[in-house]
Amino acid sequence: MAIQAEVLQIATAWIGTPYRHQASTLGIGCDCLGLVRGIWRGLYGTEPEAVPAYQPDWAERSGEERLMAAAARHFLTLSGFAEAIPGDLVLFRFRPGLAAKHAGILTRRSAAQGPPDAFIHAYEQGAVTCSALVPAWRARIAGLYRFPERI
Repeated sequence: MAIQAEVLQIATAWIGTPYRHQASTLGIGCDCLGLVRGIWRGLYGTEPEAVPAYQPDWAERSGEERLMAAAARHFLTLSGFAEAIPGDLVLFRFRPGLAAKHAGILTRRSAAQGPPDAFIHAYEQGAVTCSALVPAWRARIAGLYRFPERI
């Protein structure tokens, strides 16, 4: 099974998991980073690095591109959306000038082949869900990454 298919299988299992800041436990709670951490553990057995405690407004307070830097350390960086396929990691920046602070997994709303048109993410004050990748979300894309193949 290709790594992207495994990513999608694991991510789909997380749908419905309640939103919990800093959590990363399937069915119990997670935030968007916790979802990505859980998928990584499902693929590779352990997390790539320890995640320090963080406040909900960490990106606004520090301005540092911590999420993008971590993604660049552990994922393969894609050059643009034309290269993206379902199963890839997408990072979002909510406002220009602020650090990227939201993450999701690209997917499709139907089984048909084609470019991603939706993403699975942990929705604050909600749960892990699949949302349409509407123009407002596309405009906020800050980075695209691919999970590395197992060696």
